[in-house]
Amino acid sequence: MIANDSISTDEVRDIYRKRAKRYDFTANLYYLIGFREWAYRRRAAAALALRPGATVVEIGCGTGLNFPLLQKAVGPTGRIIGVDLTDAMLQQARQRVIEQGWTNVELALSDAALFVFPDGVDGILSTFALTLAPEYDQVIQRGSEALAAGGRWVILDFKLPDTWLAKLAPPLAFLTAPFGVRLEMASRHPWESIARYLPRFWLTELYGGFAYIAVGEQETEEHVVRVPDLPHR
Repeated sequence: MIANDSISTDEVRDIYRKRAKRYDFTANLYYLIGFREWAYRRRAAAALALRPGATVVEIGCGTGLNFPLLQKAVGPTGRIIGVDLTDAMLQQARQRVIEQGWTNVELALSDAALFVFPDGVDGILSTFALTLAPEYDQVIQRGSEALAAGGRWVILDFKLPDTWLAKLAPPLAFLTAPFGVRLEMASRHPWESIARYLPRFWLTELYGGFAYIAVGEQETEEHVVRVPDLPHR
């Protein structure tokens, strides 16, 4: 996780240290209000269009909830790199990896704003994490530059609807507040950064516009304009 304007890095770290052991359970409580979190996570992972053997980076991987979905996509010959700010969350992710016997998962303890993306990754995923980041634009830009030809950046996160439903945001805010999400973050639009830095872009609104999946795709090889080398003198 990453700090935001109204909450410090240390505060975010403390929140998720306290929630780490029961995070998976509390996240499922969204189903009580009809928020189909797991279905949305599946859609986001599928939007990466990963193939066996691919390399994928997950920003804000938390306890590794998405790892089974990514494993299904990349297979044992693929590579999953999970990045998170909180040691306690990564401890839960590490336990999940050990229990499942996965040998192709790497975990990185890092603020996403400081993480160095490896070159030529096939996909980057972030679910319910980038809204917490004041540096989201910088993170998205550097991730876009690291994508291989045809690679995709996919974000699943919260937003405010563009309709009258936005009036329901204040009473619903208590549901996201325990996870560090505040209403003042509504001015952050990571999907606009995806559209800015990648040539192909899709946006799907979910749950009446309170959430979204944004997909950006890097140029494919056949669309890359190659400049011939100049002759040596």
